[in-house]
Amino acid sequence: MARTRRLIGIACLGAAAALAAGCSSSSSASSSASSSATTGSGTTAKVTGTANVAYAGSLQLLNEKTVGPAFEKATGASYSGQGAGAVGLSQEIAAGEIRPNVFESIGPSPITTLEPKFTSWYVQLAASPIVVAYSPNSKFGPQLSQIAEGKKPLSDLFTIMAQPGFILGRTDPNTDPQGQAFYEMVQAAQSYYHLPAGTASKVLGPLNNSKQTYEETSLESFLESGQLDAASAYRSTAIQDHLHYITLPDVLNFGEPSLASTYAKYTIKLSNGQTVHGVPTVVYATTIGKTDPAAAAAFVSYQLLPSVRAAFAAGGYLLVTPKAFGTGVPAAVANALKG
Repeated sequence: MARTRRLIGIACLGAAAALAAGCSSSSSASSSASSSATTGSGTTAKVTGTANVAYAGSLQLLNEKTVGPAFEKATGASYSGQGAGAVGLSQEIAAGEIRPNVFESIGPSPITTLEPKFTSWYVQLAASPIVVAYSPNSKFGPQLSQIAEGKKPLSDLFTIMAQPGFILGRTDPNTDPQGQAFYEMVQAAQSYYHLPAGTASKVLGPLNNSKQTYEETSLESFLESGQLDAASAYRSTAIQDHLHYITLPDVLNFGEPSLASTYAKYTIKLSNGQTVHGVPTVVYATTIGKTDPAAAAAFVSYQLLPSVRAAFAAGGYLLVTPKAFGTGVPAAVANALKG
């Protein structure tokens, strides 16, 4: 079972400043924020109800400290959020254990598995490449720092992580897209860097390795406390939490949508027997169910504003062209997509 621990020391970073400026520093920006919420008319629009958002855990800081509060101020609607692995959240939604009206996932499959009962569409917002975060205070810290600085080859990273005594943290591939991408990345790296057979197995152990798996919302806490030598992370999380991290090439980091066909060649077999193909680590959003639909659509459309997209960029995300998939896209979202 994945271990949990409450995140500590969360602070609002430059993303908050960027969004605050976009939401309130000028009348034109304020008008833009309001119009996206409902009417698209350029006038201030108030939205009733609550945007109850279930989101991939990597979005916790951005949603709770930046986007959520700014959304409430701009629209008059309320915001409530909960973060965890997107696959697990999708399963809880399907089982009726949680009832959000907005769902934000990394990768589309946690959303598409809910179709058509809960939703019929989704929109892409931004991408966040996989990185390897590390503790500079670890006994392996000096070597990892040299790799991060380009003084040693990236292939050394996997040789180091395969060493006995190296403590690695990652999320569970059975419940979290980050866990799937990281597991696939290490396996692909063995071939990409022509590493000895068995290197990936030494790094990762079994799929649901209880010594390595943590909840996404607590993984970085264990790294910062010195209990891990390194951990899987999204670049956005590493930047927002001021973590030391090693950048991976596009062919391995799952953050470049144009390489989707390459990522699809990487596969992993989950504990339930399902084979999952790699997908770009893109943030997707949709509305769920029929509770407070105006507030739900307003929250999704709000994230398409230039000021909010700037907050994503400041938080370490790579901006992608917003695009909707499926049918039944709410009018507020469709209007926002038109710019």
